[in-house]
Amino acid sequence: MSKTSLNIRKRAFYVMLLIQVGIFLMIVRVFYIQTFRGEELQAMAFEQQTRDRLIRPNRGSIYDRNMVGLALTETVSGVSVIYAQMKDIPETAAILARELEMDEALVLEKISRRVALVRVAQQVDKEVADRIRAMNLPGVVIDEDIRRVYPFGTLASQTIGFVGRDNQGIIGLEARYCSYLMGSPGRILTETDVAGRQLDGSRQYRIPPVDGYNLVLTIDAVLQSYAEQAIEMLVQQKDAERGVIILMNPMNGQIYALANKPDFDLNEPFTINDPELLAIWETFNNEQQMTKLNNMWRNFAISDTYEPGSTFKIVTSAAGLAEGLVTLETPFSCSGALTVGGRPIKCWRSPRSHGGQTFVQGVQNSCNPVFMIIGEQLGAELFHDYLLRFGFHEKTGVDLPGEAVGIMYSADRMGPVELATMSFGQSLTITPLQLVSASATVINGGYRVTPHIGMRLLDGNGYVVEEFSPPLGEQIIPTEVSDSMRFILESVVSVGTGQRTYIAGYRVGAKTATSQKLPRGSGKYISSIMAFAPADDPVVVALVLVDEPKGVYYGGQVTGPIMQLLLENVLPYLGVTPIYTTQAEQEGAPVTVPNLRNMTRTDALAVLKESELAYDIIGTGNTIIDQFPIPGELVNRGERVLLRVQ
Repeated sequence: MSKTSLNIRKRAFYVMLLIQVGIFLMIVRVFYIQTFRGEELQAMAFEQQTRDRLIRPNRGSIYDRNMVGLALTETVSGVSVIYAQMKDIPETAAILARELEMDEALVLEKISRRVALVRVAQQVDKEVADRIRAMNLPGVVIDEDIRRVYPFGTLASQTIGFVGRDNQGIIGLEARYCSYLMGSPGRILTETDVAGRQLDGSRQYRIPPVDGYNLVLTIDAVLQSYAEQAIEMLVQQKDAERGVIILMNPMNGQIYALANKPDFDLNEPFTINDPELLAIWETFNNEQQMTKLNNMWRNFAISDTYEPGSTFKIVTSAAGLAEGLVTLETPFSCSGALTVGGRPIKCWRSPRSHGGQTFVQGVQNSCNPVFMIIGEQLGAELFHDYLLRFGFHEKTGVDLPGEAVGIMYSADRMGPVELATMSFGQSLTITPLQLVSASATVINGGYRVTPHIGMRLLDGNGYVVEEFSPPLGEQIIPTEVSDSMRFILESVVSVGTGQRTYIAGYRVGAKTATSQKLPRGSGKYISSIMAFAPADDPVVVALVLVDEPKGVYYGGQVTGPIMQLLLENVLPYLGVTPIYTTQAEQEGAPVTVPNLRNMTRTDALAVLKESELAYDIIGTGNTIIDQFPIPGELVNRGERVLLRVQ
């Protein structure tokens, strides 16, 4: 064999070897791709050959306890463009801008982006979307979209909250329960070529969205309306900064109503509700505007703390009774002031005094020295321990975002003066809801409750998905102490500072408060009253609080009549029937409130006189535009009707 032939055979061998190695490597590569990257590459190919559009799910509705819709979702449309499929971009921009009432330059800028899909507008009314769809504009697609609507506008606005354009909850229950309400989006998949153009005869694949769960609340829309009417009229009557009313079941913590005034329209949450502020709105920068919006959205009942004043005396009273330091008949003497740590601390009645009195009379009189003496007997350690037991150092656990925590002295920093002032509700701050929660404990047998608003989740077929029912907490005062406190607080209404809350036929317990705002001597006060009924078996505990009332500011005088009007509506609605124990009560049997709306002032007052009803008037003018209680409600003869005139 010649040398040349040998070389040819060697080269052929190496070529065949290389071919075999190459084939082997190709087999290994194919095996690797199919085994380890097959799904990934299939997905990439599918992604390249399809266009993906999201379908928003229906956000779950929010209902009150009687299935009245408070936050609902309506079907609208979204308008998008696929860049690769458009024929005439400027003309498309002009048409869309005209139909959507948008700035043409903005639309042109949006649809000129070289991306697969651009959303031009969302939450478009169906009529507009149908008109655009009928034009068959190349590259323009109409998708399903949703819009959140709030049928009652301002009702419970800070509590319910609202959503942004992305369907995410921003404040309130919409934010707290967002993960349950929002659901999961669906998709529309369209077959396209590599340039993104839809293929002739191609199919669309639709993956349906999963709708969110519906949320049922403990709130009652009727009771919420009662509360909002009452606090709005009080804030206007007293030209106050703000006010709050809370209605809660003291036995289980279910909140029936949580009303804040001022409020805002949930359908227009970025619209300022203060005309004076709106007039100078453009003078603020973006950060300042956001701060003022947050203040408008702020839920005062849970997010702000205040010195409770005399309503806090129920805690000191319960602690003194529980520790056996006082009985109902324990004698006290008030000289108008008490010297503590070398410093005289006045009774609210100073320079006059209450003189000799029993413990019960001390509560009826809201006498500061009585509570300072009990605080001293408890001592800093034990008094502080009771503050912890009642939960003033922690959040109540209410299912709302933004809850604040009370601020108080620790035991080691609580000197005699701090202990004395804290015993009657100064030198510590709590939230209104913390006070309501503590009041519930005092009157419900001594058990801690968790205030809550969410009651249950329902699926689209109405089946219960989850129940929200926080268990009853620990018992922190004995049952007999709770019984005594209900008796004492009922006497506050019958003969004490809460007499303006008396309702014939109903047993009501209450405690009033007038707390001075810091700095002392500012002349600014918070007036409040806590009440519950029936006193022997409470079904509701309520707080009425008004911040910086003008003119008369004493808690009993300012908030007592509103609490009376409120409970006169709430108790019959809750099914509590009056029980008249005396002839005098029977003679004050309820009468039906006449409809005075749209009547002249003269005619309305004549009707009230005939019905044996007193009245207060808010505003100037000659025409009745609103009234409280509402027409058809029952009130007692001689009670007061609030009228708004214009």
